Amino acid sequence: MRRWREPLLALAAGLGLAACVASAPAPPAGMNYLALGDSYTIGEGVAEDARWPVQLARALRGDGIGIGDPQIIATTGWTTDELDAAIDAAHPGHDYALVSLAIGVNNQYRGRDVGNYRREFEALLQRAIGFAAGRNDRVLVLSIPDWGATRFGHESGHDTVRIARELDAYNAAAREICARHGVAFVDITPVSRTHGAEPAMLADDGLHPSAAMYALWTQATLPVAQRLLAR
Repeated sequence: MRRWREPLLALAAGLGLAACVASAPAPPAGMNYLALGDSYTIGEGVAEDARWPVQLARALRGDGIGIGDPQIIATTGWTTDELDAAIDAAHPGHDYALVSLAIGVNNQYRGRDVGNYRREFEALLQRAIGFAAGRNDRVLVLSIPDWGATRFGHESGHDTVRIARELDAYNAAAREICARHGVAFVDITPVSRTHGAEPAMLADDGLHPSAAMYALWTQATLPVAQRLLAR
């Protein structure tokens, strides 16, 4: 396991924005996908083709839905405000067929309150809807997984009961905001708790998900994305 250096907060000093924004190949059938988030979206510790948004796009194509691999705006350690600033710098378009948003774990880790998360998450969600050409029915949000359930979480000395309680509050806020805006909310937190400590479900750092865990997230997200893209 890596030496403790606040891996949830690490911003990979020296990385420019070009390293944070992954360009996707031209999408088939004119359908493109934008994935916004943090380490869970960029896939810290796994190969590029194992990231859950990449797995999702591949699964959609396997079901006959012509969508390209995602453009990813995400980096390990980002909070809601840092993602917002990175979006400003990246200048994504406003014609995406699908937009996903998964953000908030670093807000919780840094001790920010739920009220702060609510305000900044809702602003990001509204931006995500804008990137989907104003279509709320082409946006999906993933809940925040419980990092306290991982091997790292158990060995870190943090209060895992408190982590779970705070993340539940964050996720309840995100779910309510999504419902208000008519946006799909995919709850992968129970899966992260059930399998979070299993070695096969963890990257080498004992904290971030492995390709196998991301496959479970993809399995939960796929029917939702299929439904959205069928509209």
